[in-house]
Amino acid sequence: MGRVEIPQELAGALRKARRVAALTGSGVSAESGVPTFRDAYEGSGLWERFDPEELATPEAFARNPKLVWEWYSWRRELVAGAEPNPAHRALAELERRVPLFTLITQNVDGLHRRAGSENVIELHGNILRTVCSAERTPQEPGEESPPRCPRCGAPLRPDVVWFGEALPPGAMEAASEAARGCEVFLCAGTSGVVYPAAGLPREAAESGALLVEVNPEPTPVTPLAEFVLRGRAGEVLPALVAAAFPPG
Repeated sequence: MGRVEIPQELAGALRKARRVAALTGSGVSAESGVPTFRDAYEGSGLWERFDPEELATPEAFARNPKLVWEWYSWRRELVAGAEPNPAHRALAELERRVPLFTLITQNVDGLHRRAGSENVIELHGNILRTVCSAERTPQEPGEESPPRCPRCGAPLRPDVVWFGEALPPGAMEAASEAARGCEVFLCAGTSGVVYPAAGLPREAAESGALLVEVNPEPTPVTPLAEFVLRGRAGEVLPALVAAAFPPG
C-alpha cells in the first residue's frame, strides 16, 4: 500500500470542525468482502438466475415469501462472515474525536456499528434485523421459511428497504439535517447515483460544508467536492483521521 497524501488544509479543517457528517456506500463494505448488490450473484449457482431487483420488492415477497426469505437468508450468511475493515474503524475513531458526528450509510450489513460507530443513520435498513411484515415490530426469526409473527401470524421479513418502499421514518430528514448543519461532509465509497442519498453531498456543499470525496473512481460527487482523495476508503480514511488527529 502506497502512502496516502492528505492535504494539510483538509487535515486542519477536520481537526477544527465541531460538526462532521459522513455518507458511506457499498465500496466501503466491499473491502470487507461484502459483495455489492449485483456482484454477489455471479457464480452463485441457484441465485444467479434471479434478478435481484425483482426479488427485493414487496410484490415479490407477496407472491413468494419463502423464496424471498431464503434469498435473504443466503445474503445474511455472506454478511455474517464479514468483519469491519480499517475504513469502518477510522470512522468510529472520528466519531470519538468530533463533538457532533453523524454517520449516514446506504449499507445494510451493520458493519459500522460493529466497528464502534454509535450515531448511525441506516438509510436502507439492516439485513441482520427481522421485523413483522404487517406490524413492522422487531422479531426473532424461528425455523420456518419464512417464520411467522408470534402476535399476528404474518410472515417475517428482513428490516431493509425494498425497491418501491419509503425509507425508514425520519431517516432521510435526520440525514438531511446532518448534511445541512455540518462543517465537513465526507462521501466515501458511494457511486453518488442512488437517490435520495445521492442528494446529500450537494445539500452539504450548498449549506457551506467542506465536501470531501473518497473514491477510487470519479463520480457525480467529484465536481462538487473541494477535496478529492483517490483510493480505497480502507486506505484513505485511516490516513485522513491520523493526519487530523496525530497520535501522541
